[in-house]
Amino acid sequence: MAEQVSPTKANLLAIKKNLALAKTGFDLLDRKRNVLMREMMKMIDQAAALQRDIGDTFSRAYAALQMANVTLGIDSTMENYTEEETGFSMTTRSVMGIELPTTQLDEKPPFPFYGFKTTNSYLDTTYILFNRVKELAARLAGVENSVYRLAMAIKKTQRRANMLENVVIPRYEESVRFISSVLEEHEREEFTRMKVIKSSKAKKKKQQEMQKASSQ
Repeated sequence: MAEQVSPTKANLLAIKKNLALAKTGFDLLDRKRNVLMREMMKMIDQAAALQRDIGDTFSRAYAALQMANVTLGIDSTMENYTEEETGFSMTTRSVMGIELPTTQLDEKPPFPFYGFKTTNSYLDTTYILFNRVKELAARLAGVENSVYRLAMAIKKTQRRANMLENVVIPRYEESVRFISSVLEEHEREEFTRMKVIKSSKAKKKKQQEMQKASSQ
């Protein structure tokens, strides 16, 4: 249904301007949605690759841990062989106004906090692989958080685009049609009225000329 507005030329120009702005806004939102979709699909692929890498590394790490337990015995003090992680960092980058985090651990060579006299290569491999899992998990945290933020931004953008496409733009278009039809009808009525007035004046003038001629 057309918005109830006074059918004037000023209102018609204002509504046409708003309609143009709404269409421009929809085009911009549609482009933003497409960019965010492409970015999210890329991030989803990265997350899937990291998850596969983590799963494979975990399998190898547990296999190495089993061999270490078999050859060295289960050591309850093994948890003390690594230091507390303090190198976690996060930076952000902007994609269409959406801040996406990039998380990572500081790059440094693994340093085992245990002696080599009573250990073997299985424990070394276990330490290296679990350290690798820790690095991958840190990267995955940022990627998954970015996917979540992108999904929320896409949902919000889609909702705004739908509002413009299905509500705002059709309402303005209907208002333009309504006002245009009313103004055209008024113009036709004015044209007919002026034509009648012109015809009446011409007829009256002719009668006056005939009366003047007959009086002579």
